Amino acid sequence: MSAILPLIENKQIHFGENKVQEAVEKWTKIKQNFQNIKLHMIGKLQTNKVKFVIPLFDYIHSLDNLKLAKKISEEEQKLKKKLKIFIQVNIGNEEQKSGIRAQELSEFYKTCTYDFNLDIVGLMCLPPNESESKKYFLEMKNLAKNLNIQELSMGMSNDYLDAANNGATFLRIGTKIFGNRG
Repeated sequence: MSAILPLIENKQIHFGENKVQEAVEKWTKIKQNFQNIKLHMIGKLQTNKVKFVIPLFDYIHSLDNLKLAKKISEEEQKLKKKLKIFIQVNIGNEEQKSGIRAQELSEFYKTCTYDFNLDIVGLMCLPPNESESKKYFLEMKNLAKNLNIQELSMGMSNDYLDAANNGATFLRIGTKIFGNRG
């Protein structure tokens, strides 16, 4: 909290969180006091946590399956609130990572927007760790262009410049700002 307030006082309004429970504890009061804050859920989201995410967050960057899309849609309808949502793309086709495979993206996008009425504003990816991120960022840029999607959430503290140079509109650079998590 002490690291966040100076940023808010200097007009930073977008913040990301990985863990739902931690975010609820940290941000509920802050968002009441600073209503212009935009909170982004950037971590893996489980369906049983969606009911906590919809009231507090403004963005979800990790939509990665139809069950989650359905649950988000149901909670949005209950609370009459629409979040801006990014589809997580498994750009490296890695077994251990979540996300929609690039070849399934178009169909998934259509289902989310037409069947579940979700406000899909962008795509998100986490490139393979031991690789040249640039080629994956370029592929993401092309996927977004093909779907006529404007936003790209990609790039972290170690590769954010390559991401920015390939069209990223949201960067996840918390470690460079706040240091390693304790």
